[in-house]
Amino acid sequence: MGFNKLTTKEKALKINLDPTIYGSIAEIGAGQEVAANFFKAGAASGTIAKTMSAYDMAFSDAIYGPEPGGRYVCQSRVERMLAKEFSLLGERLPQRADKTCFFAFADTIEQLNFNRTNQGHGWLGVRFQTKPNGGANEVVLHVELKDNDPLLQQETIGILGVNLIYACFYMTDNVDDFLSSLMDELSIHKIIVNFIRVTGPDFLDVDNRLLSLLLVKNGLAKTTMFGPDGQVALPQDFLYKKNILVLRGRFRPITKVNIDMMERSYEHFKNDPEVDENNIVTVAELTLENLRISEDRKKDENDFLDRVDMLCSLGYTVMISKYQEYYRLTNYLSRFTRGRKIGVAVGLYNLEYIFTPKYYDHLKGGILEAFGFLFGRNIKLYVYPSLARESANGADVLRSKDIKLEDGIHSLFQAMVDNNKIEDLSDCNIKNLQIISDRVLELIKEGSTEWEAMVPQIVVEQVKQFCLFNYPCSVERKKEIEQSRKESTRKRQLEIMNKGASVKI
Repeated sequence: MGFNKLTTKEKALKINLDPTIYGSIAEIGAGQEVAANFFKAGAASGTIAKTMSAYDMAFSDAIYGPEPGGRYVCQSRVERMLAKEFSLLGERLPQRADKTCFFAFADTIEQLNFNRTNQGHGWLGVRFQTKPNGGANEVVLHVELKDNDPLLQQETIGILGVNLIYACFYMTDNVDDFLSSLMDELSIHKIIVNFIRVTGPDFLDVDNRLLSLLLVKNGLAKTTMFGPDGQVALPQDFLYKKNILVLRGRFRPITKVNIDMMERSYEHFKNDPEVDENNIVTVAELTLENLRISEDRKKDENDFLDRVDMLCSLGYTVMISKYQEYYRLTNYLSRFTRGRKIGVAVGLYNLEYIFTPKYYDHLKGGILEAFGFLFGRNIKLYVYPSLARESANGADVLRSKDIKLEDGIHSLFQAMVDNNKIEDLSDCNIKNLQIISDRVLELIKEGSTEWEAMVPQIVVEQVKQFCLFNYPCSVERKKEIEQSRKESTRKRQLEIMNKGASVKI
């Protein structure tokens, strides 16, 4: 993108003056701020066929049909709105079809109520053509509204809506520019875009998982999540009122140490009297810092998504976040648990990191302020043993009591132990402690078979099948894999398109 970004008014005016763009805007909640921006810019009659706002639930159901779950601020609602409004354009304006790119914009928003007792959020979307009589594309977003004033939230939705429509018509050829333009005249302090899904003939080669990664990487969101099926998931839906067990790491690759660590943590976690075993979500979390940085960006991003696929194939929910500090991660997760338990599996050396005061110098309350979030009422650390760094024969196994701490921190550590906030894991497979992920990577690159005993069998199969982590492969095989990636992306997009086409109004 250039240095001279257009303002919201300039974007709206450019769209209004484009004779090929014509469509409808339907808004529920937060006023009609998106449509208002087009009217204020001038020449809106060249763009807007209709604006509407069906606030009453009976009217809304009569137009778009009832929602099975009874919710109106949800993904299915905005999809119904888009399908209905876009179909009406073709039905009622057939004379324009040969020279017009039709679009339908819709949003359904829950803004702050009068007493400020809720969390503002909502769904927005655009269904649009990039050429007359062309196939319809669709972009759907979920956002969290951060302003503590309803009027400011309305203004934010108005700006985001214009940015979204503009990006759909002028920026579909570059996903980075597309995403970053959504935040023009906005910031993460005003709005967070934590879900995006694109479909349509212009997006057949776009991987929605990659877009979710880029949301975090480009600063539109702090986290993104993938369910065990590998599909993008919304944290507030997936984690709501769940007991959460989380393990963070690079997982490059996933080793038997990672698996044993999660399995032993799960056994301890489910036996906690405050935990319902049938209401547990196991989360494997990667921080964005673990995204490899090299000159080959595409390779780095594929590497990250390959790790996501591996973790999902093992049955884990995967979270990607910008939260380097543990206390930020647990504070984020506690937003969804509603008093349920959070368990965090950590290695001994990560436990030492957690109890190092210098890492909290940026906080006014220092380590004590951080621990208010990290060791909240329903949060507990499960400590996996480690080998002593100087151990020569692998016989020196260290537990939490062997932690090395600065003077004055031992009493704080002991207080956490005494209050049952830290627990050593039992029945761990000590033989696996000598497995080091960096060494596994070296062995994979060398073409050795020694690494195969250090990782789960499904990981062995995936590494070999897709030549992951620099596993030796021929040039021809790498080309086949790249073509397979493209075909898989297109298959996923077509499945979503077919599912969308079956939406009943």
